[in-house]
Amino acid sequence: MKIFFEGKKKVIAQYNGYNITTDQPAGVGGDGSAPAPFDLFLASIGTCAGIYVKSFCDKRAISTEGITLEQNMRFDPETHMISYLEIIIHLTDDFPEKYKSALVNVANMCAVKRHLLQPPEMQVKLG
Repeated sequence: MKIFFEGKKKVIAQYNGYNITTDQPAGVGGDGSAPAPFDLFLASIGTCAGIYVKSFCDKRAISTEGITLEQNMRFDPETHMISYLEIIIHLTDDFPEKYKSALVNVANMCAVKRHLLQPPEMQVKLG
């Protein structure tokens, strides 16, 4: 992954043939033209759970039309960090009862969540 800069506060990650652009809100010197890096981090949690839900349903030929995930976060103003995060899976009325608990279990297997629970060693150094 290569990271480079473009304009005011834009930071771009080049990875697997994609450019993933981030920016900061106008109020802090950016253009507000893309999500902030932390927004992408939060979105990666919900979308990761979402792909697990989607794959689960697809394997069982269950339509995902009308199924949504809602992610709620609680911000701690003292630590300036997210102190609580929940994902609520909203199902359609006709979703098979026998798969409901399995669906929650599979959403909990999200790779992003697992990495948060067992974080990798990280270091920043000069090259």
